[in-house]
Amino acid sequence: MGSADSKLNFRKAVIQLTTKTQPVEATDDAFWDQFWADTATSVQDVFALVPAAEIRAVREESPSNLATLCYKAVEKLVQGAESGCHSEKEKQVVLNCSRLLTRVLPYIFEDPDWRGFFWSTVPGAGRGGQGEEEDENARPLAESLLLAIADLLFCPDFTVHSHRRSTVDSAEDVHSLDSCEYIWEAGVGFAHSPQPNYTHDMNRMELLKLLLTCFSEAMYLPPAPESGSTNPWVQFFCSTENRHALPLFTSLLNTVCAYDPVGYGIPYNHLLFSDYREPLVEEAAQVLIVTLDHDSAASASPTVDGTTTGTAMDDADPPGPENLFVNYLSRIHREEDFQFILKGIARLLSNPLLQTYLPNSTKKIQFHQELLVLFWKLCDFNKKFLFFVLKSSDVLDILVPILYFLNDARADQSRVGLMHIGVFILLLLSGERNFGVRLNKPYSVRVPMDIPVFTGTHADLLIVVFHKIITSGHQRLQPLFDCLLTIVVNVSPYLKSLSMVTANKLLHLLEAFSTTWFLFSAAQNHHLVFFLLEVFNNIIQYQFDGNSNLVYAIIRKRSVFHQLANLPTDPPAIHKALQRRRRTPEPLSRTGSQEGASMEGSRPAAPAEPGTLKTSLVATPGIDKLTEKSQVSEDGTLRSLEPEPHQSFAEGSPAKGEPSQAWREQRRLSSPSTNGQWSPTSDWVLSWKSKLPLQTIMRLLQVLVPQVEKICIDKGLTDESEILRFLQHGTLVGLLPVPHPILIRKYQANSGTAMWFRTYMWGVIYLRNVDPPIWYDTDVKLFEIQRV
Repeated sequence: MGSADSKLNFRKAVIQLTTKTQPVEATDDAFWDQFWADTATSVQDVFALVPAAEIRAVREESPSNLATLCYKAVEKLVQGAESGCHSEKEKQVVLNCSRLLTRVLPYIFEDPDWRGFFWSTVPGAGRGGQGEEEDENARPLAESLLLAIADLLFCPDFTVHSHRRSTVDSAEDVHSLDSCEYIWEAGVGFAHSPQPNYTHDMNRMELLKLLLTCFSEAMYLPPAPESGSTNPWVQFFCSTENRHALPLFTSLLNTVCAYDPVGYGIPYNHLLFSDYREPLVEEAAQVLIVTLDHDSAASASPTVDGTTTGTAMDDADPPGPENLFVNYLSRIHREEDFQFILKGIARLLSNPLLQTYLPNSTKKIQFHQELLVLFWKLCDFNKKFLFFVLKSSDVLDILVPILYFLNDARADQSRVGLMHIGVFILLLLSGERNFGVRLNKPYSVRVPMDIPVFTGTHADLLIVVFHKIITSGHQRLQPLFDCLLTIVVNVSPYLKSLSMVTANKLLHLLEAFSTTWFLFSAAQNHHLVFFLLEVFNNIIQYQFDGNSNLVYAIIRKRSVFHQLANLPTDPPAIHKALQRRRRTPEPLSRTGSQEGASMEGSRPAAPAEPGTLKTSLVATPGIDKLTEKSQVSEDGTLRSLEPEPHQSFAEGSPAKGEPSQAWREQRRLSSPSTNGQWSPTSDWVLSWKSKLPLQTIMRLLQVLVPQVEKICIDKGLTDESEILRFLQHGTLVGLLPVPHPILIRKYQANSGTAMWFRTYMWGVIYLRNVDPPIWYDTDVKLFEIQRV
């Protein structure tokens, strides 16, 4: 049958379905077969030929017909999985049914009355009505569908290579087949790399699309604070009921991490061969992160029998959560597996940066957000992986692309989510001492970035990019300032030598954050000054020797510290400072931030094109909820600090239950102004001004300023290099206060972040699936879709 004819017949069937007010019997195969038997329709055709309005009309006016269409389509998938899809016709039926279900499922999820439908068992339906005795153990429709998809993903000659030696052998029996021998790609726990096969990749992709659509029920539920609400589709699919869980997890992970978009290292190769692998890799990455959507903070999980996991997983570990995908991920432990995963993710994250050297020489991938979520999950669920990442300077291959994305997206409102996840990953890494140590490696790769040119280390790169985000990002990024500065505080005790450019940037931030109008205009703003002072104190106390640039910058800007020490606290002064604010609405003064020339080949960060779609995000927890304070003891180990009850939040005492109390204390000290907004009082300013950690810096200034002034007078000096040489050889041993203990604020998982990741991840998946537009124009509840 010609393609035009088959589309016509398919369209006729859809029209019949919407116009028949009488229920069509499930046994009327002649009618139902029109939807899948002969058609040669692509998934794009199905979306065009089955309009949203008609799906909703059937749902409202002939619900039993929609129900039967779903049973019959699932039944066909189950039959295909049972028989092993040997004929071309069976393969075609399976693909058609899976496209149809991908089209219809979102309209079932959007209606609360229908949501339970797939979880009900259907009396006699899809079983050829073989009497009642079978209904006792009938599976819910959702389970039958998920198990069929899993089987079909390891179906010889359909989605994987057949292992048959010759045509004489009988077909491989689907039930006795060991799918671990059919893993899609070499990598973790599997050494054999099958021959690439375009048809298999396309068939896998269609089935993964359907699987992702099944999981997307989560998009139709509003964000709930008690994010323990597990997704029943994911829960079942990742349970022991799915005998293919391990090979599928391994196939998805290896397919993503083994992918090389460059095309065998030959520039411009992708222009000669179309890369059919990329859509599969994207789909695999999306399915993988959704199956790993598990709230580690909320789960105290029952045990799982760990006997089937093969040698790639660590059997010695305690049993993990009941979600097998999370369990497998958390138990990977071989160095070569970690190396394979890390190299793969770093290669793909760096891909958009390579673009800028030889324009269009490599294929530019678009799924870096999914990769960042995957990297986050790996570090969050597998601590051995996190330590492996930090063990060598390979972590910098992840850091540089993240800083590139952060810098590039800072002006674009539609990429706020990307900004957040990049910062969260750096916050997680910064909680480990090794990360700070690794940052001392010189930065020589010149990725074209719109930042001032400097000669220095990866620490310089990090701070210069953070400064750029704070001073020239859009307003919506203000909630991230605490996080950015916390990262700098965490790494500061280990930074051996900052460049002059970086030292000036840090002082510019202090200058901007310590203006009176900024300090008095919001209840939390003074925390930023505390963070910066902590950075200076850490470097002076622990890394004074190599940091003459920073010491010199502090001396040059000493007036800023004196102003802080003499901050006015009387009501008229507070009032006057706030009046000044109304005339200068800028979040930060840009002046004095010697920008200098930008790097060669860099393009300024651009705001989103008008009309760009973006999805809303739930609010991120404050830094006090995101982190837990730990003290580094003499031997380098960390011990968790329980804050004292009287500690003010000004000191950043982030403990469980504590911030709210400290915050109430702050509210008590401020007063509601006439319009019900917060306003600062003298008591409030005094409450934190007295805690500003200025002693070390004031002592340093007291000792060094007269000496520097003397050199200048003696030698009639205006030359900085002489002063820097003096500071390099100076020492403050015995002159400074006793070094304070190093405090690290380590990321801690909580339900708020679990919810944030869920909305962010589904928002990315919603926006990235435009061909076909699976969820477009359906009534999504997890986030709002907005136009920039």
